[in-house]
Amino acid sequence: MSNFKQILVVGGAGYIGSHIVHDLCDAGYSVTIFDNLSTGLIENLDPRAEFFQGDILQLPDLQKAFSKPVDVVFHFAALKAAGESMLIPEKFSTNNITGTINLLNIMQAHAVKYIVFSSSAAVYGNPQYLPIDEKHPLQPINYYGYTKLVIEQVLDWYDRLKGLRYAALRYFNATGYDVKGRIRGKEKNPGNLSPIIMEVAAGTRPILQVFGDDYHTPDGTCIRDYIHVSDLAEAHLLAMNYLVEKEKSLIVNLGTGRGYSVLEMLETARKISGLPIPHTIGPRRPGDPPELYADCQLAAKLLQWKAKYSSVEQIIESMCHVYLG
Repeated sequence: MSNFKQILVVGGAGYIGSHIVHDLCDAGYSVTIFDNLSTGLIENLDPRAEFFQGDILQLPDLQKAFSKPVDVVFHFAALKAAGESMLIPEKFSTNNITGTINLLNIMQAHAVKYIVFSSSAAVYGNPQYLPIDEKHPLQPINYYGYTKLVIEQVLDWYDRLKGLRYAALRYFNATGYDVKGRIRGKEKNPGNLSPIIMEVAAGTRPILQVFGDDYHTPDGTCIRDYIHVSDLAEAHLLAMNYLVEKEKSLIVNLGTGRGYSVLEMLETARKISGLPIPHTIGPRRPGDPPELYADCQLAAKLLQWKAKYSSVEQIIESMCHVYLG
């Protein structure tokens, strides 16, 4: 562990943030969680961490979070529903862009110079080639992805003008649950495939709707790169160490380099759970490319990181423990 001990995790009660908090506490860091609990869950808080309830849009709340020393900030406090972002862009502008600028400005005021930022493969838009590497054109096709791109650009300017060092980690499809079984709270209103499959398996959702089965893929359904959240958590700690040790900013993809189709995910869930998990085929969704998967060689080179828990079987097994007991 570096000399940097005081970590602030903004959005640390959320799905991904809570996993990172547990790993930071395990590693011996002193962790403070800042979260407005709009999607985060009290039950996922690590009791070893201090908790401030507050919002990045409220400057007095942020001042409270920075009332004790902070060495590194992890930032997960963003709205992420791509479909909603196309209907209510002003909501995403305010929360994601304004909220992040508030956070960066208070970091500057308290001389905090390291931030690990939860970015997204949504900054790329439709793939012009596969696998997608970090040099791929940045042409987001939804407003959510645009907000992530704007934040990356703001971070780059703060790096050049203010000496801020940042890691922008471009996730592909984050999924799964803690491999150590410490986190049991389910996501609220999930929009991603795997938790929806598990809600159908658990009987809290009646049926899975598959959006299109006529794509140019082996089984006709869309293929995505699914990355286990425990693998993501490990990459975040490595990225923090990179920033502090190298004094250089970092932009990397986090994925597995291969994809699974919707029906592959569904069939694996049926096999592991032993449940029928009914589904229906619906029309394609606008803006869904047939295939998306990452080139992760840069993360392997710079962070010595590679996904270890992200086979489709490991992902589904970890989710069965949470959704089916």
